Amino acid sequence: MVSDIEIIDPALLLKAYAQGIFPMADDASDPEVFWIRPEKRGIIPIENFHVPRSLAKTIRQKHFDIRFDTNFDGIIEGCAETKENRPSTWINKPIRQACKKLYELGHCHTVEAWRNDKLVGGLYGITLGRAFFGESMFSYERDASKVCLAALVYRLHNQGFVLLDTQFTTAHLKRFGAIEISRQYYEELLENALESEALFTPLA
Repeated sequence: MVSDIEIIDPALLLKAYAQGIFPMADDASDPEVFWIRPEKRGIIPIENFHVPRSLAKTIRQKHFDIRFDTNFDGIIEGCAETKENRPSTWINKPIRQACKKLYELGHCHTVEAWRNDKLVGGLYGITLGRAFFGESMFSYERDASKVCLAALVYRLHNQGFVLLDTQFTTAHLKRFGAIEISRQYYEELLENALESEALFTPLA
């Protein structure tokens, strides 16, 4: 367990991700985190990403201005916000602090949907090697987070990433091609993804 007065060491956090382990908290007010290495793992095969027809139409119409890495605080705040259908969140203070540090170090990235210069949705995740570990997403407007997911996959594909980890699968993610695999197979994919590096941000 990690106390609220302690900071999760960024090096320790990256080492955990490299071993297929990630942190969660029971609630935003919980001062501790626990580490998870699930028997079954969710991933979205980047080459098999599926864009539903209605979402493809939204993307073509350019309802949102998609930006990367411009508002980490806004993204994590949106992801951690409680709602009527989500009364609690696993993103507590130690996780926020750790991800903020990884953002500053270039290992945490955001995909943001803006409309009329207002942040209306997005997602964030951790990068290591050629793997992207998706953490959370949110929407204030219809399809905002879905467009961000599509933008994320497009960037990962273009930048040479080979693994998009979703931690778990949901009915929502399955619409985009998410599948559940065994821990053993996941760790084989992870090992391959960590053999070389990919840059999330394209070189100028």
